[in-house]
Amino acid sequence: MKDYIGRLGRVMQIRKTYKEVNPELLFAEIKDFILRQGVSPGENKMETYTLPDESALFGTRATLTFNAKTGKEEKECLRVHIVGRVKGETKLMIDVDEKLFPAEQFAAFQGDLDFIFGSYEAK
Repeated sequence: MKDYIGRLGRVMQIRKTYKEVNPELLFAEIKDFILRQGVSPGENKMETYTLPDESALFGTRATLTFNAKTGKEEKECLRVHIVGRVKGETKLMIDVDEKLFPAEQFAAFQGDLDFIFGSYEAK
């Protein structure tokens, strides 16, 4: 975990690496876990690429954003990046605006994520 000041304001960043996890499954589960915390979906984008010299292997790149209500408007509170492939490593990076997505909500999300994918996390 790392804190920094970024585009979202004061941001906490989480980075994880998983072994043998389908990036599309990780994308879908993260989306469901975060939506259960009461935020609304923003941008959802997933792209698949063939890997050089491996026409039978594909890499996936995905971005998810989520918004929280602040008065009458919504502001981005979470940004998720996923890059990986089914056979090998999948990397996950989550930027969290701690003012808009409180620690108790993030802890609940992280508990769900660790319960489902914790055994696949690279140590």
